[in-house]
Order: sequence, then structure tokens, then C-alpha cells
Amino acid sequence: MIVAATRRELAPVRDAMAGRVGVVMTMGALHAGHAALLRAARAASDRVLVTIFVNPLQFGPNEDFTRYPRTFEADLDVCRAEGVDAVFAPPREEVYRDGATVQVDPGPLGGILEGAHRPGHFAGVLTVVLKLLNLTRPDASYFGEKDYQQLTLIRRMVADLDVPVEIAGVPTVREPDGLALSSRNRYLGPSDRAAALALSRALRAGAAAAGLGPEKVLAAARAELTGLATDYCELTDPALGPVPPSGPARLLVAARVGGTRLIDNAPVDLQT
Repeated sequence: MIVAATRRELAPVRDAMAGRVGVVMTMGALHAGHAALLRAARAASDRVLVTIFVNPLQFGPNEDFTRYPRTFEADLDVCRAEGVDAVFAPPREEVYRDGATVQVDPGPLGGILEGAHRPGHFAGVLTVVLKLLNLTRPDASYFGEKDYQQLTLIRRMVADLDVPVEIAGVPTVREPDGLALSSRNRYLGPSDRAAALALSRALRAGAAAAGLGPEKVLAAARAELTGLATDYCELTDPALGPVPPSGPARLLVAARVGGTRLIDNAPVDLQT
């Protein structure tokens, strides 16, 4: 497995990759959820390239950029175990050169849900994703459905800007008790870990009420979040637009458990 830290090192590695190339973009601290992305890419690709970069542009001034877990050697071990061909792990100055000021505007969908609580977040996400797509030139790039709004916005960006890449979503990986895997879960102490299960319970309760209509779905989900500092619990259509009266929908939730902010989501099939 080749590890490149600069554009100059990456270019010949990427040029030598024949066939279909799949890219998985990460901020490191790899876990079983990331491994599922790597396996999905491996199954559909001739070559797999992983990026590891903690993107400062997507963190707000009071967020956890400085304490975000960085486990580079362990991340490389995960990549090797999953058959990754190359890793691109650039320093900040290699991604954001001096004087760079242009960012991607996420549009109206970037201002709701996560965007409403984390101003500027999705501009940072889309900017780094577009830069990494240009540098790695994949046939397909793989993203987890746990970050559903991010996945939706990336798909919208590549469609609107005519970026020639397939964006593939991979289902959320969960612990046996339902907690969605996240690099931030390592911040949770035992009591917070137990409290965090309210998010997945809320999703299950909402989905169970799907036959009663959107209002009952939200009421059932929100009842499970009592006692948590909830940023939002909302129901939308699959493209994050207004919730339909029936058919496919998406239930999304964000809450703070202790000092850790967690997000989760699930599909809901409304039947009225």
C-alpha cells in the first residue's frame, strides 16, 4: 500500500491505477463504519484509494477540531487489512494553499438541519470534497448514510457542477444495541454511552409509527429524546425537501449527549 502526502506524490500513483477507481474520503479515526465503506469500494472497483484529512474548514470556532481523534498508524492498519491500494494523507497546507479563498456554496439545502446549527459547515465539506475529487479523479466515491445531509449535498454538488463521478451511499453501521458508529463515540463515558441510545430508539419509534402519518412519526421520535439537548428531530422527503403525505421519507435527529454532539437518521415509509 502506497502512502502519499503531497499532490506531487499522489499524481503518479493515481496515474498508474488502471481500471475502475473507487475513493473513500475520511477524516481518519477509522472504525467499522469506515471499513464498510472500504469493502463497498473494494467490491466495485479495480483500485481503491483512501484520503485521510481532518478538514479545518468544516469545523466551527467552538467545535472539536483540535481534539478530533487522530490515529494515523491505526488508520493505515485498517486500510491495509481492507486491501486499499493507496492512501492520500496531506497536511493542511497541501490542501489549502496560501491565498486560497474560493469555497463551494451549498445552496439552500446547506442552511437547514445541520447547516442551521453549524453555519459554514457544508461550505467546508463541499469545498474539500470537490478538491479531493479533482485530485484523486475517481470513477466512484463512497460516503456513509449516517451523514445523510452531507451525502445528499455531495450528490447535488456533483450533479449541479457536472463532476464526472458516481456518488455511492453506504448504509449506516451500528453497534448491536443500535448506536450508529461514529469517531466521536470514543468521547462518550459509560453513562453518556447509555444516554446516546435515545437517538436510535427515536428513529425506531418514528419508523414504527409510519402508518399513522408524519405528525405521529415525529411525536413518537421526539418522545424518546426527552431529557437530551436536541438540536433537531425532523422528517423530510429523501431529498431533504418537504415531507410527503405518504411514501419514502427520511427521519433525521441531532442531539448533544454530555459534551458530544451526535447525529443519526433512518428511512421511513409513510403509509396513510
